[in-house]
Amino acid sequence: MLANLLNALHVLFAALWVGGMAFALLALRPALASLEPPQRLAVLAGTHKRFFLLVWHAMPITILSGYGLLFGVYGGFRGTGWHVHVMHLTGLVMAAVFLFIALVPWRAMRAALAGGNLPAAAAANERIRRLVTLNLALGAFTIAVAAWGKMG
Repeated sequence: MLANLLNALHVLFAALWVGGMAFALLALRPALASLEPPQRLAVLAGTHKRFFLLVWHAMPITILSGYGLLFGVYGGFRGTGWHVHVMHLTGLVMAAVFLFIALVPWRAMRAALAGGNLPAAAAANERIRRLVTLNLALGAFTIAVAAWGKMG
């Protein structure tokens, strides 16, 4: 039963994290193109604030539930397939990328918006977009590896 709970938490919070990035990049961002830059940046700042709060919770739950499965169910790395090793690596890289986003360009964007410096806020948001794109690619790859490894 604990294994089922850990697996459900792991999949649910990974889906929230990766799905949120896909929504932001593939649906929200194109829809905001019709807004003027100040309005677009305001909406993006509010979106980032809410989404990054979600990821601050989803990321550690995903990692901790993964470690719970790894060590509590599978007996460590030796008891797992190649796909778990890949998921572990890409998950840690995704966490590092998110931490960088939250601590560097997101802080810069908030400071620029607070100071009324829209060009600096837009530049910081562009860095966020590029890093979220990287994380989305890593997340999609991780999901594909998980599915392939589970079935293969």
